[in-house]
Amino acid sequence: MLNVRVERKRQVADEICSFHLVSATGEPLPSFTAGSHVDVHLPGGLVRQYSLCGDPGDAGQYILGVLKDPASRGGSIAMHSIEEGSEIQISAPRNHFPIEDGAGHSILLAGGIGVTPLMAMARALSSERRSFELHYCTRNLARTAFKEELLQGAMSDRVHLHLDEGRGERFDAEAVLRGRFRPDAHIYICGPAGFIEAMISAAKEAGFAESQVHREYFAAPKVAPSELGDGVFQVQIKSTGAIHQILPEETVVQVLGRHGIEIETSCEQGVCGTCVTRVLEGVPDHRDVYLTDQEHVENKLFTPCCSRACSPMLVLDL
Repeated sequence: MLNVRVERKRQVADEICSFHLVSATGEPLPSFTAGSHVDVHLPGGLVRQYSLCGDPGDAGQYILGVLKDPASRGGSIAMHSIEEGSEIQISAPRNHFPIEDGAGHSILLAGGIGVTPLMAMARALSSERRSFELHYCTRNLARTAFKEELLQGAMSDRVHLHLDEGRGERFDAEAVLRGRFRPDAHIYICGPAGFIEAMISAAKEAGFAESQVHREYFAAPKVAPSELGDGVFQVQIKSTGAIHQILPEETVVQVLGRHGIEIETSCEQGVCGTCVTRVLEGVPDHRDVYLTDQEHVENKLFTPCCSRACSPMLVLDL
């Protein structure tokens, strides 16, 4: 855990604030790579993940951009209640959404507050003089976070703003990606679940392979109740042979935790990948958005925070 102080808080768009965090102890903050996030420990025991949107080359501070969303699980409202000078605890940075080292060209597609990890990517790619373009889709200028940094800074010639309302070019993913395919190009997508799915579909239509398309969700897409098929199943722990029953209202993480088997978690929605566990036998019912489609088909990995089982039992490598 890192003790940090909110050195600066400012409104960067309607309902969006940035938080500049510095070490509260005077010790250097750990370095981070573009695409990283931190777990923020909030009042009331809430833990939420926020992407680092600052310059990865600046080890003196971390910058977060947070949308105040009344439909959220309470984290963004709690975050917005924090004032300058407050001290909070965060995790060290972790990166489940890195830039590919061998990418000859990077296409960054941001929807709304999904611009935060892509800002750090744009900063890193610009400083390394690597080829990239950033397409930022927002409702209107008032909802466009960090517009001064993006549209007036050194990388402004590679930033394309797309507005749903008012002046500006609306985003046409198929038109943007058409003809952009090349074997060494990679696409990075972040934003609302519907935006991400639409961008993935457009990328496939443009000829990009799954391995060239990377995405980060802020929350798992909602699944219709009729599709859940919740039922009782069992998990067996390979190291001990112990078998535990998972009831419909429980998760694997909850049940195993009661029996002293702690699995590290963070988002608890199948978004961040912190809890990913190897499956040795059985067929999971995948409900995460972290693993790729190919990994879902292979059934070798499993997110016990949210996923369940299609088979009567799963044998886990624990």
